[in-house]
Amino acid sequence: MSRVGQAKISIPDKVKIEFKDQKVTVKGEKETLSRSIPDLIDVSISDKIVEVKRKNNTTQAKALHGLTRTLIYNMVLGVTKGFERVLEINGLGYKIQPQGQVLNVSLGHSHPIQFDLPKGAHANVQGNKLVLSGPDKEILGSIAADLRKIRPPEPYKGKGVKYAEEVIQRKVGKTGATGA
Repeated sequence: MSRVGQAKISIPDKVKIEFKDQKVTVKGEKETLSRSIPDLIDVSISDKIVEVKRKNNTTQAKALHGLTRTLIYNMVLGVTKGFERVLEINGLGYKIQPQGQVLNVSLGHSHPIQFDLPKGAHANVQGNKLVLSGPDKEILGSIAADLRKIRPPEPYKGKGVKYAEEVIQRKVGKTGATGA
């Protein structure tokens, strides 16, 4: 039995959860998130507790049990506290400027790149750090990966876009000829 899947999710006071037609909807004060649930999983909601159960013991149902419980838990956390993802921009002239729901990305290409943020995601620049925030953890991770893909960090000087907690293994560059 999945230990993660067995854990019950407690519902905070200002959050409402509905499960109808294999779709879970979590409503908070400001945000609403919804996600479709696989047919092999059943969700039961009682007074302030959500329980995720599988309908049978197939391998696929076992694999989806803990995942579905974690996704619902992240939805509850997202509508109450929200999530943040921090990126660092390192390099001379590299910058990202938010303008509403569009990011102007200048990362050493011949032209600035317009990067559209999905609904619900917000960006804030603090020095060389870009802070992405929003209620959906999956969307924030996808945005961060797409931005990092534009200019990944290189191992010699460390220039590029990296996650704040990421450690870049630096390489030693070539040394000059020491001929005699």
